[in-house]
Amino acid sequence: MAPPPILSLALPSETGRVLSIQSHTVQGYVGNKSAVFPLQLLGYDVDPINSVQFSNHTGYPTFKGQVLNGEQLWELIQGLESNDLLYYTHLLTGYIGSVSFLSTVLEVVNKLRSVNPKLRYVCDPVMGDEGKLYVPPELVSVYREKVVPVASMLTPNQFEAELLTNSRIVSESDGRKACNILHAAGPSMVVITSINIDGNLLLIGSHQKEQGLSPEQFKIVIPKIPAYFTGTGDLTTALLLGWSNKYPDNLDKAAELAVSSLQALLQRTVNDYKSASHDPKSTSLEIRLIQSQDDIRQPQIKFRAERYA
Repeated sequence: MAPPPILSLALPSETGRVLSIQSHTVQGYVGNKSAVFPLQLLGYDVDPINSVQFSNHTGYPTFKGQVLNGEQLWELIQGLESNDLLYYTHLLTGYIGSVSFLSTVLEVVNKLRSVNPKLRYVCDPVMGDEGKLYVPPELVSVYREKVVPVASMLTPNQFEAELLTNSRIVSESDGRKACNILHAAGPSMVVITSINIDGNLLLIGSHQKEQGLSPEQFKIVIPKIPAYFTGTGDLTTALLLGWSNKYPDNLDKAAELAVSSLQALLQRTVNDYKSASHDPKSTSLEIRLIQSQDDIRQPQIKFRAERYA
């Protein structure tokens, strides 16, 4: 019996084929559980590799599960390669907990680009937030020196952008300068997904369309919702990948769509918990992803980008 046809070649995706290496929870929406479904709704074929498989996210009192190591990741890649199944248009990575696993991810980038030199690597460099590091400190230099140069798009938060650029971000100007530093190191697209400045929450995006040219930069003012959610960073990066690929020359449009989807989902999450007589401020909330699929597929743009001169 003949082997099955190679799907990515016989029936290529009109939108894109994404390899997503992120965490997985049985219940709840973080990592791949937060990223795969939205990308599928936007028309992408998504193949997930679960860097961990946990019963639930680590914010609960307990969790159980398994952690994938670098050798096991490479074994999966070899399995795909042996069947000519390594053609991807995008690689997406989120939380990575060890230097060895991150080093293997870098090998994966090289391997995928040997098959498709145009592969875009979208990296959420998850290291910490609000001044607190929650990965081993040695990961910071690996991200800065080895990952940033091979990434196509980076989506750090304010603290992570500071770590990657060895700078402080206390103003919009600082945020824009951080984007420029990151452009010089590698990625053509940088989105600092959340910056707190004088009590205001901003997203700052930057797209350097050609080396040597000044990047197009913009901001989106984001309303603060008085609640804490899990999985929002993973969802944001997935949406930015999805929409930026549909609008490759218009990162601000992609960001408007991503932010508008996310805010509609978060508001629905808060409203649903309130309707169940649960105080949204009392604990972290699991996002209402499935219930918000229309807002993901066809978002109403309510948050506009403002371009910097």
